[in-house]
Amino acid sequence: MPATPPIHPLPLPLEGDAAEVVARMMPRRGTLPPLALFRAFARNLPMARAMLTWGGYELGRMLSVDLHDRELVIVRVCARCGCGYEWGVHAAGFGERAALDRAALAATVLGDEGDQAWSSRDRLLVALVDRLHEHATVADALWQRLRRHWTEEQLLDLLMLAGWYHAICYVANVAALPPEPWAIPYPAAPSAGTPQ
Repeated sequence: MPATPPIHPLPLPLEGDAAEVVARMMPRRGTLPPLALFRAFARNLPMARAMLTWGGYELGRMLSVDLHDRELVIVRVCARCGCGYEWGVHAAGFGERAALDRAALAATVLGDEGDQAWSSRDRLLVALVDRLHEHATVADALWQRLRRHWTEEQLLDLLMLAGWYHAICYVANVAALPPEPWAIPYPAAPSAGTPQ
């Protein structure tokens, strides 16, 4: 990580257009202070405004997959990108509502696609994220297994969701954002000699 992050979130309190755009980005307006990530996006207001539409789609009711699938994909992408900031935000903000318990959340960081914390269906989503992360494509055999559970429309949504959160992780990682105070801490790998 760079000694001095090249992107600094706008300081609080926000004013003018930046305050308006960041307020619109916040999922539960008024319940949390503006996220550091959104304040970083607001360094480029035209980009931040453009993100409102796609971000609203990805986290809104129009997405064709359910909350559980959406959030499992997001936290696995964040884990594969080593983005503790965004992982912690989603784990805290959506984990419980998405029926992802602490073991399943930790497995997104510490486990492989065969981890017993997930159902066989969830393992397919983890495999999808892993293959996209490693190869930027999906082998036919995995695609056929995915098609048994998700429609073509849903699979397109899952592909775009994974790509979108790669981009989110890139910004958060380059900005070296510290965890939000209310976020779930990013799981650390057990040190050598520590019982598991």
